[in-house]
Amino acid sequence: MKIIDKTPFQNEKGELTTMQRVQGTLQHGLSWFPELEAQKAVIAQMDLVLEKGFTLIRNFTLANSQIVEPLILIGPPGVFVISVTPQSGFYEARGDQWNVVNSGRSSPAPVNLLYRVGRLARALQVYLNRQGVVLPGLVEPILIASSPRMHIESLRPTVRVVLSDAIRQFAASLLQARPVLRPEQVYEIADRIITPRPKEAAPQPEAAAEAVPATESTPAEPQTPGRARAIFHAAEELKPFDPADLSFAFDENADSDVPDNLRETSPSQRLPRVSAKRGAFSPGQWILLGGMILVECCVLAGFGYFILTGSR
Repeated sequence: MKIIDKTPFQNEKGELTTMQRVQGTLQHGLSWFPELEAQKAVIAQMDLVLEKGFTLIRNFTLANSQIVEPLILIGPPGVFVISVTPQSGFYEARGDQWNVVNSGRSSPAPVNLLYRVGRLARALQVYLNRQGVVLPGLVEPILIASSPRMHIESLRPTVRVVLSDAIRQFAASLLQARPVLRPEQVYEIADRIITPRPKEAAPQPEAAAEAVPATESTPAEPQTPGRARAIFHAAEELKPFDPADLSFAFDENADSDVPDNLRETSPSQRLPRVSAKRGAFSPGQWILLGGMILVECCVLAGFGYFILTGSR
């Protein structure tokens, strides 16, 4: 499986320094780093099963927007948006309802994970449509629990839910699913997501050539990898990608089963700066930053004391 990692703040080795971790936490929320660690565990298990022909794009920000897609998996069975949660506890997935279970009683969870990953899948669908990509089906949303301490009771959920002990089985099911995309189409779609076609780009010669029907004097040519571009329309016939088109998928006031007083902004979506002054932190962010730096200093001081006393 080919992995394209677009996680922000990482260095070339895919690591996060203390300062980069603080920056990511301030920008994306406290759940940002735990979700990154959960993604690594899930990707490692899927990589053991999925063969060549699959491409995984991690934490990619859609062009001209601030929407971050956690995991985009492209393969012969189609295109999937995967959201990994590190949470633990007892939950219910009933239709489009996401409930937390305490002492045998269920109530709406503060964040509807089913609703969130569904919106991310719809956002990617619109993004691909604006790039001229014609998929054989819809982008499918997947919710994966990385922790074995998370138990989910599912009753016809609108999103496929995968528990931690079924990750490899889920990956194996993709290998056995009916293919709808050829390998060259998989790589073409991945490239179109990462580097969308410019607005003024001309139609590809391969696509134009395929529009010419074969005649008796011109025998039909065999299918070639370049002909995979036929799944895309000419760019000048399309409107450029506009983040405003995604407002239907990311409007927190849209109808859902989560009460208004329990709504919470998705940590997978970048948040606007609170302060009007560019680059300034709010008081709460300064407190969080100071607390994290204080913890780091205590850890370093304790480690130094251990080294000094151990060397005597």
